[in-house]
Amino acid sequence: MIKNLKIGVAVMLACSSVAACTTPDPTVYSGLASASQLQPNTEDKTGRVPYRYQTKVNWSQYNRIIVDPVTVYGGPDSQFGKLAEKDRIFLANYMQTQFTEKLKTRFAIVSTPAPATLRLHLTLTGAKATTAVLGTVTRIDVAGGLYNTVQAARGREGSMTGSVNYAVEVYDAASNRLLSSYVTKQYPNAMNIGASFTAMDASMVGVRKGADALLAELK
Repeated sequence: MIKNLKIGVAVMLACSSVAACTTPDPTVYSGLASASQLQPNTEDKTGRVPYRYQTKVNWSQYNRIIVDPVTVYGGPDSQFGKLAEKDRIFLANYMQTQFTEKLKTRFAIVSTPAPATLRLHLTLTGAKATTAVLGTVTRIDVAGGLYNTVQAARGREGSMTGSVNYAVEVYDAASNRLLSSYVTKQYPNAMNIGASFTAMDASMVGVRKGADALLAELK
């Protein structure tokens, strides 16, 4: 317990600058097709969706969707840190599967542009792996638990945990007109111990949360 407490205190000190424990927030990635249209999202109070472009659209008029292959962003402003290339590819494939599975509950998944059809393009722009051992320890020791309890109440990131940054671009497939675009950062609840066991667990939870959020928006 004493050893864990010392670890927790160290984490608290390191996290006092936040940047030591979290992934940088999404930015207007210069290589995105919609970069010039993204604007600060003044309606977002969570920090999860800092930039957005939105047109007035009746989503109910669409009943089909094309899900493009997920792009792994390679621009100089990417936010992968030291994440290995194999992990980036893994997350991109996981995004492809999760978003397709969620969206098929609302849309027919198709491959050809047509009326009443959306096209979704996802770009994985950054991610952070959970820190081995510390990610779990800081949720059960005294000091780390206190920090993460506060973060959970605020809806913010936990310490030493992973996250995922990505861009969403939704087009009218027939006209190729951009209807909605945003960049987002997703991560598990700060007290989600189950998302801290392996390096990619937290990022995978973030992907699933992001897929749920998009589905809710398009309903």
